[in-house]
Amino acid sequence: MKKLLSNIIAGFGGLWLSVLFIPGVQAKLFADSVFFGFQITTYLQLYLILGIILGLLNYFVKPILNGLALPLRIITLGVFGVVINMVIVWFLDIMFKEITIPLWLPLLETSLIVWGINFLIYKIIKSEE
Repeated sequence: MKKLLSNIIAGFGGLWLSVLFIPGVQAKLFADSVFFGFQITTYLQLYLILGIILGLLNYFVKPILNGLALPLRIITLGVFGVVINMVIVWFLDIMFKEITIPLWLPLLETSLIVWGINFLIYKIIKSEE
C-alpha cells in the first residue's frame, strides 16, 4: 500500500514539476475535460487524476514490463529500465489529451523526474519502518 501511495505522489509531483520546468511539456484544461463523468475544472484536479493514473500504471504495468524486458535489462545493465519508464509516461500522454509531452528529451526528463521523486519518497517511507 505504501508503494502504491508513493507511486501516486511521485506521479502527481513529477508531472507538476515537469510542466513547470521542462520546455515543451504542457498541461491544458479543455471545456470538455471529463474523467468518468466528473468535470475537471482546476489544474489541481488534472494533476491529481494524472498522478493517480501514472501511479497505477507504475504499480501494476511496470512490473509486467520489467519481467518481459528482463533479458534487455540484463544486457544493458539496467539502463533499459529508463526506456520502460519512458514508455509508461508516453502511454499516459497517449491516453489523455490534456497533457502533451513532445518526443524524446522532454519524455526522458519527465520520466527521470517521476523516477527520482518516487525513489526519494520510497526511501523516506522505508526509513521510517
